[in-house]
Amino acid sequence: MVVWVNGAFGSGKSTLVDALRQRWPEALVYDPEMVGYVLREIVEVPTGDFQDLRLWRRQVADLAVGLVEEYRRPVLVPMTLVNSGYVGEIFGALKGAGIDVHHFFLKVSREVLEKRIDGRSFTPDDPEQDERVRRWCKDRIEPCRAAADTLPGDTVFLDGELTPQELAVQVLARVRTGGASGA
Repeated sequence: MVVWVNGAFGSGKSTLVDALRQRWPEALVYDPEMVGYVLREIVEVPTGDFQDLRLWRRQVADLAVGLVEEYRRPVLVPMTLVNSGYVGEIFGALKGAGIDVHHFFLKVSREVLEKRIDGRSFTPDDPEQDERVRRWCKDRIEPCRAAADTLPGDTVFLDGELTPQELAVQVLARVRTGGASGA
C-alpha cells in the first residue's frame, strides 16, 4: 500500500508523514524529491521542474512498487503532485502493479502557506538561494490549489490547518477502513 500525502508547498506533507510514522512504525517513508535530486546531477532539467522528466515519473513509480514488493510494508509518500497527467501516470503504474494507493490532499489557505514558507530555511548558508526557493514555492501556491479540482475523484481532502496529530488520526482511520483507496 502507498499513502500519498499531497498538497502545496508548506501545506504540511512532511510533518504529517512524520506524525503518521510515529503511529505506524512499520511504514517506510519515501520522498520522490530525492529521485529528482539524483536526476538533476545526471541530466539537464529544461523546465527546472524534475517532475516534467518522464524518467522521474517512471522512477518514482518503479521505486514505490519495488519498496512495497520487496519489503511488504506500507509506504508513506510526502510529495506535491498536481499535474493531472502525471498523477494518472504514476498512480496508474502503481495500480497496474496491484498496489493500493490512498491519496490525501492537504488544503491550506494561501495566507497560511505563505507564512509557513516564509518561516522555513531551505539553504541557510545561501540567503539569495533561500529567497529564490521561497519565491519558487510561493509561485506554485495557486497552481497547486487550483489543481485540487483535477485530482482523482477518490482523493481525500484534509484540512491542512489541523494539527499533524489530528490529521494522522484521520488518515489512519481512512486507510485502515479502506476509505481512500484507488486513483
